[in-house]
Amino acid sequence: MPGSGWQVMASFRRDGSVTQQKLKPGTVKRIAGYARPYIRELVLFLLLNSLAAVIVVANPLLLKAIIDRGIVPGRQDLVIWLAVAVAGLALVEAVLGLAQRWYSARIGEGLIYDLRTQVFGHVQRQPVAFFMRAQTGSLVSRLNGDVIGAQRALTTTLSSVVSNVISLVLVLITMLILSWQVTLIALLLLPIFILPAKWVGKRLSSISREQMQLDAEMSSLMTERFNVAGAMLAKLYGRPSEEEENFSARAARVRDIGVVAAMYGRVFFTALTLVAALATAMVYGVGGVLVADGGFQLGTLVALATLLTRMYGPLTALSNVHVDVMTALVSFDRVFEVLDLKPLIRDRKGAEPLRRHRADGDADGDGAGAAAPAVEFDGVHFAYPAAEEISLASLESIARNDNAPGRPVLHGITFTAHPGELVALVGPSGAGKSTITHLVSRLYDADAGAVRVGGRDVREVTLESLRAQIGVVTQDAHLFHDSIRENMRYARPGADDEEILAALEAAQIGDLVADMPEGLDTVVGDRGYRLSGGEKQRLAIARLLLKAPSVVVLDEATAHLDSESEAAVQRALKTALAGRTSLVIAHRLSTIREADQILVIDGGRVVERGRHEELLLAGGLYAELYRTQFARQNGQEPRTAEPLGAE
Repeated sequence: MPGSGWQVMASFRRDGSVTQQKLKPGTVKRIAGYARPYIRELVLFLLLNSLAAVIVVANPLLLKAIIDRGIVPGRQDLVIWLAVAVAGLALVEAVLGLAQRWYSARIGEGLIYDLRTQVFGHVQRQPVAFFMRAQTGSLVSRLNGDVIGAQRALTTTLSSVVSNVISLVLVLITMLILSWQVTLIALLLLPIFILPAKWVGKRLSSISREQMQLDAEMSSLMTERFNVAGAMLAKLYGRPSEEEENFSARAARVRDIGVVAAMYGRVFFTALTLVAALATAMVYGVGGVLVADGGFQLGTLVALATLLTRMYGPLTALSNVHVDVMTALVSFDRVFEVLDLKPLIRDRKGAEPLRRHRADGDADGDGAGAAAPAVEFDGVHFAYPAAEEISLASLESIARNDNAPGRPVLHGITFTAHPGELVALVGPSGAGKSTITHLVSRLYDADAGAVRVGGRDVREVTLESLRAQIGVVTQDAHLFHDSIRENMRYARPGADDEEILAALEAAQIGDLVADMPEGLDTVVGDRGYRLSGGEKQRLAIARLLLKAPSVVVLDEATAHLDSESEAAVQRALKTALAGRTSLVIAHRLSTIREADQILVIDGGRVVERGRHEELLLAGGLYAELYRTQFARQNGQEPRTAEPLGAE
């Protein structure tokens, strides 16, 4: 029994409140669906558990036979053969243990793989709005903690219930056959252990919850301080001594509760051992008297004492099995909660691939077609979706009260970017410029009206084919913590070094990469922090060129760059935009002047449209923006008078 003490303790320290949770209808049926591919392994696994349970009873009976039929009568040959049988049974038990572990690992790891890959793929298909609300740590927890907890339902919990039930039934039957008096005494002692164990278990479960919460808080603090942005902010604004004190206080709480948990665990284990010792003492006391009176033989007493140690473990584990089962089922339910969140943006039934256009003037490579597809907005209205449409409350640490419909952002946006044209979007902050670009690549869907690329409504074509033709460079280009080569190949996995170098050269960063000691193998660091802002932007433009999209979206790609970096990025952008239909959120006069069409966005509406000189002559919002923002870029003082006569 002491050998199984920690397993029993783990059962009692689980959170008992889990049994009060309500499972969604059909949860068990869905779990059975995940178990179906492993049904053969599960059957063999349960058979092995049953055989192992039989051995639990066989060993004490062999000991009884050795004593009663061999030692007491003095039959040495029988003692030897029975001892060999005990050794053989131990060998069989060892082989069974290995086989059980193999099947358990095969089923468990297979199930973990199935759930993880399914959840990962499903989360990847969620809209950008989902990631704006969900906490990364909560998502990772679903992929790790909850998935592992779910697989326990088909391995640890199921095998434990089966083996414990079989063991307990066989042990009780055997003990009753050997001596019903001793068995009754053993059962009467059970409450002495069960009741204190449940009390300690409640304390352990509450301590465990607090311990996990404190660990999570400490981990969150480390995550925030150890990433590049957090470390930089802490150095610039933080005070090292206060940071250390803050962390020290959290770590101290983790230490203190760890000591308390350890002591409760030790008290639990000590109590379990004492009860086992007390029960054994009573069995030997009562049984010894019965042996002395001739009630039964000495071997029977030894067998009863051995069986006793193998009875309390299964009994106490089964007394708390409902908590173990519900814990596993709730983990499954939490995984299903994510899988049941339907992606807001997905391929419609019957969606067809968008015809492939190339920036060199060839569509589908057949020598015909426009240089690039037209991009059309036809009476587009849009409001960002409500929280309940895109996220789960359980993935957000702060309770949300914003279930009201999203505020309208775009109102009847209509324009056409003709094939190969550069359309500049200008306007005050929050006017809806970025939202327009998001609708082109279908990060969101319009609530009314239509967005068309190449004459096709983006909702009627496959996402894969649409996004294959659209290249986006944002203000803060993201790079993975990997080599330059692998960051480039993210745009086109099959690209060779020659193609990568050509794209880097076109993006005005080829010489810089060539001068790096490790060249294309240079690791850019977390989010590309080993590179300057201008270098990151040019690398992002090179990645776009390698992808060779027919439509380009630039969301303030040159914002916050120094003049030298901006000049290099602007040269790279000329290559990137050549022959492509382009939507550019512009804040640089040079880009705006070169635009074939300028759309002035204000309050989610197109309030002006035209070319640079036309809009200046109109004297509207564009002229005001020119006076207050754009003219500064050419070294002019902002004018309060008529802005005509711009250089």
